[in-house]
Amino acid sequence: MRSKRILAIVVGLGAAAMPVAALGQSVSVTRSIFADQPYTLIYPDVMTASGGAGEPLVINHPNAPLQCDLSIVPVEDTQWTAEAALSQIDAAAVTASWAETFPGFALGQSGTTQYQDATALFYEGTSESSPMNVPVTLMHTETVASGRGYALDCIYATSVAEEIRPVVDFIVANFATRSDAECCIGATAETEPAPAQ
Repeated sequence: MRSKRILAIVVGLGAAAMPVAALGQSVSVTRSIFADQPYTLIYPDVMTASGGAGEPLVINHPNAPLQCDLSIVPVEDTQWTAEAALSQIDAAAVTASWAETFPGFALGQSGTTQYQDATALFYEGTSESSPMNVPVTLMHTETVASGRGYALDCIYATSVAEEIRPVVDFIVANFATRSDAECCIGATAETEPAPAQ
């Protein structure tokens, strides 16, 4: 299902990395308005979204080296499952494909993970000699739902992985292949203290 695409890294990963909190105080929710490309993407509200409407939707963090992009494409294999895709993953092909964008790309851990409403294939990889002149880590996830392939990729500077990875995990866990998903998995709501009686 994975299609070749050049990721436009808008965030200057070569700039000084600034740590981010695991989750912001509030989140933004972006939902598709197109019936043929439903999705819900939930992310910390400090991040900004661009694209969509037939192009990849890109979210960037303004103060940290983090970018995620969501692509939706038609697929013919309606029997696709994350488990089957994992058992058939072609490590050499995956590595070669990403190496076109990230020289020296090395494939790491792979498995399955959960979106809100679907099981997704995931794999991670790193590049020591990326175009941004800093080592980067890629978290790729993909699934198929209702004849559509969804790929959600997050790229961040490896040097700040400890601070950024919880944000990536939150974005992935809260992604849904439908437009009416609710927030939020992996977050606790802050409550106002009860007034004194």
